[in-house]
Amino acid sequence: MVNRLEKEKRLKELSNLLANPDLIKNQREYASLSKEYKKLGQILMKYNEKDQLEKEIQDLFEMIRGSDTEIKEMAESELTLLQKKLSNTELEIAVLSNPKLAEYDKNCIVEIRAGAGGDEASLFAADLFRMYSKYCERRGLRLEVLSSHPSEIGGFKEIIFAVEGSNAYRHFHFEKGVHRVQRIPVTEAGGRIHTSTITVAVLPEIEETQFIINPNDLRIDTFRAGGHGGQNVNKVSSAVRLTHIPSGMVVVCQDERSQHKNRERAMKILRARLAALDEEKKQYEIDTQRRMQVGTGERSEKIRTYNYPQNRVTDHRIGLSLYNLDRVIEGELNGLIAKLEEHETAGAQNL
Repeated sequence: MVNRLEKEKRLKELSNLLANPDLIKNQREYASLSKEYKKLGQILMKYNEKDQLEKEIQDLFEMIRGSDTEIKEMAESELTLLQKKLSNTELEIAVLSNPKLAEYDKNCIVEIRAGAGGDEASLFAADLFRMYSKYCERRGLRLEVLSSHPSEIGGFKEIIFAVEGSNAYRHFHFEKGVHRVQRIPVTEAGGRIHTSTITVAVLPEIEETQFIINPNDLRIDTFRAGGHGGQNVNKVSSAVRLTHIPSGMVVVCQDERSQHKNRERAMKILRARLAALDEEKKQYEIDTQRRMQVGTGERSEKIRTYNYPQNRVTDHRIGLSLYNLDRVIEGELNGLIAKLEEHETAGAQNL
């Protein structure tokens, strides 16, 4: 209750601050306070929902104590539903109030790479990218490809994309790790089931003002792009390679015709990677944080398995198997992610 009163007091303070016309002159401060105001509003709305549910539950208890059998059964059924809603609302409050999960409302950068399995791994990387694209459409999120390295048979050796929109990182952060697929490849003449892996890294997008990269620490090379894009891409030095000299981290972008756009995209990826590395531990070797996310790509490491012959998708972190892979691969990830969120938020309540 004290925590709630503090939030109500802070919301009033923010309302007064945001009403000050002078604040508009400081866009960075205005954006920060607006974000805090929105988050507190969401939390207090959930508290109000919790109050209403508790009142309705109490009324049902009273009804059950003084009713005949038929009404009592109806009230008990309604009570079960309301108690489930109350539990979910309490979990939402725990998540929204947890400062460790403040990155949830950020945009994010997703990196997909083919792991073990050769051509089949690159094809599955393309399938997974398509799955995430359709999921973004369903959630009203905007997806923008930042960099891609297609394989010769129509898959991706690597593809990096940004996801923008409400709670983008919240929707995608469960995807980081090794994804394993079991199916008969289109390249397999004998019809044998093949096991391949791809790795996924998910990094919260970092604004330029949040993480400053010293220009003297960068080496910028331009060159002619290869692959898609037509003659202009191949004739003009539009591709950009950024090398962060202190760490040795390299980012290459060549998908756009414009050198400026490729450089902008490369900086976005580099900033997210360096910020993630710095956040994890500044003393770690380069790419430690990303290696923790994706592992080595070996078949024995996995967070999720997509088994096509059984139409089954299994998330190994929570021991959940669903027999609707055909729908999941079409972007229907809500059910799976809801279970992962339920598991995570239950833990958040105990923090």
